Amino acid sequence: MTTVDHAHYTAEDLDIEVKFLSASDLKVAASILYNAYFDDPLFSHIFAHDEEGYDVRLRSAIREELTTFWNAKQPLLGVYKQGALVASACLINPNPEFGHSRYWHWRLKMLLTAGYLGTQQYLEKEKWVKERLPAKQCHMISFIGVHPSMQDQGIGHILLSAINEVIDSSDNSEGIGVFVTLDKCLSFFADGDFEHVETLTTKHINGQILYKKKK
Repeated sequence: MTTVDHAHYTAEDLDIEVKFLSASDLKVAASILYNAYFDDPLFSHIFAHDEEGYDVRLRSAIREELTTFWNAKQPLLGVYKQGALVASACLINPNPEFGHSRYWHWRLKMLLTAGYLGTQQYLEKEKWVKERLPAKQCHMISFIGVHPSMQDQGIGHILLSAINEVIDSSDNSEGIGVFVTLDKCLSFFADGDFEHVETLTTKHINGQILYKKKK
């Protein structure tokens, strides 16, 4: 998770709207998230940042994730400024059939891009985070990012408010969790009333598990 956005503005101030993504938005959303996660420590490790072709592997994996989310009808939110997509977030519903297991075609494509160990680490990360959240029935933020040219304009907070609306309107969700790998992002979520749950440290995975209880 690599987006940071500290300023506060309303959607009206910025002439923007927030809505669920359409199929035609997925390519632009993938580009936004690719830039947001390019230097993320977890992805840098899984997709071998120091080796040739890292950008291709990361871009391919994010595209595949978005396609899988779309096919599984998971919540995909976007912020649009004058009709152009400038920020996106991908959530995982509190659904035991999605998340850690994913689908066989996703696993196959991930094996080809990340290799066996990388794929396992990616899936294990979600499993470990999920197990440590204070509620079993809750959403998770899988991806969230703001276009580089649109940061520090409050768009991240507007997107976070839209995520809260999704959680509040869900009858089977008790809240939402997120795994943060960069310390500079902690204040963004703290400002959104997320609370620290646990520091997750393994050989290859390090970060903070945060959670916000549904009001």
